[in-house]
Amino acid sequence: MADHSEVAYTTADGNDYVAHEATYEGFIKLVKYGTAAVIFIVIMMAIFLT
Repeated sequence: MADHSEVAYTTADGNDYVAHEATYEGFIKLVKYGTAAVIFIVIMMAIFLT
């Protein structure tokens, strides 16, 4: 049978953790500012459309 032991991701070739963390930080910023923009739009709609 083939050996299906766990892959050690910390030692695996091809993992670019710096790029991964930069992408994750960018995603978090996008979600944060996107949520704030949607809340702002909803507040403005509540003020001006009623």
